[in-house]
Amino acid sequence: MAGPLPIGDPAPVDGRLPADLPMDPSTPFSAYMHVPFCRVRCGYCDFNTYTSGELRGARQDEYADTLGGEIALARRVLEDIGGLRPMDTVFFGGGTPTLLPPGDLARMLDAAVSAFGIVEGAEVTVEANPDTVTPAVARTLADAGVTRLSVGMQSAVPHVLAALDRTHRPENVRTAVDAARDAGLDVSVDLIYGAPGETLADWEASLEAAIALDSGHISAYALIIEDGTKLARQIRRGEVPAPDDDLQADMYELADERLAAAGFDWYEVSNWARGDEYRSRHNLAYWRGSDWWGFGPGAHSHVAGLRWWNVKHPAAYAQRLAASESPAAGTERPDPVAHQLERVLLETRLSDGLAIGDLPLPHRSRVAGLIADGLVDGGAAIAGRIRLTLRGRLLADAVVRALTD
Repeated sequence: MAGPLPIGDPAPVDGRLPADLPMDPSTPFSAYMHVPFCRVRCGYCDFNTYTSGELRGARQDEYADTLGGEIALARRVLEDIGGLRPMDTVFFGGGTPTLLPPGDLARMLDAAVSAFGIVEGAEVTVEANPDTVTPAVARTLADAGVTRLSVGMQSAVPHVLAALDRTHRPENVRTAVDAARDAGLDVSVDLIYGAPGETLADWEASLEAAIALDSGHISAYALIIEDGTKLARQIRRGEVPAPDDDLQADMYELADERLAAAGFDWYEVSNWARGDEYRSRHNLAYWRGSDWWGFGPGAHSHVAGLRWWNVKHPAAYAQRLAASESPAAGTERPDPVAHQLERVLLETRLSDGLAIGDLPLPHRSRVAGLIADGLVDGGAAIAGRIRLTLRGRLLADAVVRALTD
């Protein structure tokens, strides 16, 4: 299970949003559907997920109907404040959404479309463990309106998968991708690098295997050791080595080189796409500060600068909704300083970059030093935007500190 929730102000029991929120009906609106179920807990994961033995008071077969209760609440709340808009993107994440029957996912999507509407050409993504995707599952999802499958490949090397506690068979990644493509779905593949015992050659093998799948999108994330996870405990006890920063940097550079050669362009520090049409529009909504409602236990939401988050356990979540109460546990409205920090943090990670004119005057003068250090692209800066170089992507946190401290 994930770490503690943020500390914020108490959330209204009825879920009502403040009347003074600066609602802008032109701001895109997205929905995130959290499915908190996993067959096993991966050693590195600190997401809000639960295996069957941890549910205690919540039923997986009732989850779609329970989440539908929050969708109904969200419609009332947004309608009251003039914020009701059709969805631009929908994302089913977890956990393992495809542990639910595809019909349940379809009902959740139908409930959201009925409540909010959905724009023509909307992106609807479902995350999937490769072992849970069959042609029948893919066809049912496509028929329901899903447009994109995000496949958790992580690695093509068995001992690396074992180090991550991933249980899927490497060959099933190809099976899942083919099933999705045959059903007319776009495909994204997720990779993780820097696992204990993973070599540069192992990582190269995984990259080549992912590229060979011919998907339109590949994500590659450095393994981060989160407190409270099994992997953190193993490292603390000296059972496995901690990730090597230099090796992870070499792995990132190799990924950028191989993916570029295969026709992928980076558009966010950890994401590459074969053309703009394959970029994750849902994740771009987060990075660009759009509005979204996060449905499900532990899910976070953001509307017009206000943030809130739900209670974590599926049983507590279900109990709140059964009592006609909001499942929100806390809320906050970041001040202008915090908002500016977040904007710099997120937008500098994008290849589109951050407008230099959006920085406070004292911080604009630091851009020249970042160019001299090889962290920011000089040509892009002349055009008025901060765009990270390859070295800058490896040291993105240092760039953010320079532009905000």
